[in-house]
Amino acid sequence: MGAFVKLLDLLLFIYFFFIAIVALLFDGQTALPSHMFPPVLVDLKDWYTQEYGDYLVSEKPHFFVGLVWLELLLAWPLSVLSLYAIAAGKSWINTTCLLYGVSILTSLVAILSEMQGSERASDKLLMLYYPFLGFAVLSILRGLLPHSGKTISIGKRSAIGRKKRA
Repeated sequence: MGAFVKLLDLLLFIYFFFIAIVALLFDGQTALPSHMFPPVLVDLKDWYTQEYGDYLVSEKPHFFVGLVWLELLLAWPLSVLSLYAIAAGKSWINTTCLLYGVSILTSLVAILSEMQGSERASDKLLMLYYPFLGFAVLSILRGLLPHSGKTISIGKRSAIGRKKRA
């Protein structure tokens, strides 16, 4: 079980690193004014909406903007905390992963239901969203697994190695 948890932690670390960058720079453009972002990021978002036909990003319906705010205010901080918890071997990784996974899973169910129900989403767009659904499930799974106390932490010294000062 320990090897599985370590593999899961590695996968989630890479995912959370990606989310920590993309959520602010890309998803933030849906909720915040475009002039707050460099032109190269605005152009990248415009290319994405045309290439994948993501009508939710281009049309910005109110429910979608609300879900993006939820991501920016709840899920993004949880992804940053999870990055730290994995790197430092913190026992509260279970809590942050569980909260993150449930939040993202709930949002994606609403988004994917809209996309499939409206029949406006291409297969190419749906295939872009489905991996996020998978990572939400993996995050929930990590939240339900026991914390391995044998995780290698970064920057921690053991109590045995410290000298007591009198």
